[in-house]
Order: sequence, then C-alpha cells, then structure tokens
Amino acid sequence: MIASSLGFPRIGPKRELKQATESFWSGKITEEELQAAARTRRKDNWTTQKQRGLAHIPSNDFSLYDHVLDTIAMVGAVPARYGWSGKKVDLATYFAMARGAKNQGAMEMTKWFDTNYHYIVPEFEENMSFSLASTKAVDEFLEAKALGIITRPVMVGPLSLLLLGKIKDTTLQLPQLLDRLLPVYEQVLQQLYAAGAPWVQIDEPCLVLDLPQDVAQAYPGAYARLAQAAPGLQILVATYF
Repeated sequence: MIASSLGFPRIGPKRELKQATESFWSGKITEEELQAAARTRRKDNWTTQKQRGLAHIPSNDFSLYDHVLDTIAMVGAVPARYGWSGKKVDLATYFAMARGAKNQGAMEMTKWFDTNYHYIVPEFEENMSFSLASTKAVDEFLEAKALGIITRPVMVGPLSLLLLGKIKDTTLQLPQLLDRLLPVYEQVLQQLYAAGAPWVQIDEPCLVLDLPQDVAQAYPGAYARLAQAAPGLQILVATYF
C-alpha cells in the first residue's frame, strides 16, 4: 500500500510561522530571517512525513500567507492598483495584496468552501495578461530534492482559480481567461518535469460543485492540454469536500 498526503499543515506545531510573519510585519526580523524560518518549517514538514513512511510527500503546499495568493503570484494575476513591475512578484507586492499597503487596501478574503479558512479572492481585469511571475513550485521541489526527498508539487488548478475569483469586467468570459492562463500552467509543468518531478498534484476543488455546462465541458480540454505540456509527468487531479 502506498501512503500519501494531499497537503500538510504549514503553521508549525508551536505556531512558528505565525510568529515569524508577525515579527517580519512589525520590523523585528528581516526578509532573509523570515525566509530562513520558512525553510525550517518546510524541512520539518517533509522530514516528518518521510519518517512516518509516506511515499508521496507534497511540496508547494506551504505558504507564507495563502495558497490561492501563491497561485495569483505564480500566474502574475496582480491587480493594476498595486503598481507591480510585471517581473517576479516580490514579497512586498505579495503582502500588499494580502494585507494592504500604505496607499492601497488588501484584496478581498472569503471562506474556502465550507471551512473556516479564508483565502484571497483573485481578481481578473480586462487588460490583465498572465505570465510566470513566481517559481515557488519549482523552487520548493528543488529545495526538498536537495534534502534527498522527491516530492509531489501541489498547485491550485486553473479552472478552480478562475471560478473562485471575480471577473471585474463584464466583457471577459471564463473560456477566454482560461486560454490566457493555460500557457503559464504548461510552463510550470515543463519546469517541474525538467527539475525531476515524477508527479504533480493539481487541486480542482470546484469539481464538487454543480457547474454550468460550458464550465464543466472546459475541464477535459484544459487537462488534455496540460497532459501534453510535459508528457512524461504524471498528473494527479485532486478534489475534496
């Protein structure tokens, strides 16, 4: 029997992540110290699961704030009001979206399905173009690999990302946005395969919903494309609730 996990709690047994992020926000520690604390948490999470005998251990399930926000950063779906440069999403922009900045409020949060977890709600604007703006999924796979642990990277799927977000312009339609979004996912899958990942886990929790027919029909075509992006990479599509 192969034991697996869909994800691992990221806050730490003594709420170490919460303490580190709050210390960073208050200026008590530097960004480098925050990232060091995050690496310690990830290492402990991976080694704990390995010691317990899990064969498939997730990576990229860790987040400094929210896994949906991580996906927003990955695809470059940063609202224009944050003045993002269009290059890599830096930590200042990331936390500005999460918590607000001096001249700009935070993005909306809402409950993750029927849980008490709150996620950052993606916003899709008329002139928004998607591009790979965070290599977190690849970086954390390589981080675990350097520890001798081959993980199964996890990411929020493209359909769920769109369905859980808000389309700000009435002229935009989900199929149109999906066509713009899929090339970024294809690029991530290709990079993960090149890095040595045998599996990737794509979470599509919206599959549990009663979906409109056109949305339900979009899933097979989207995943046919993703499967061809890196043919040697095995894809686990996960849903829950």
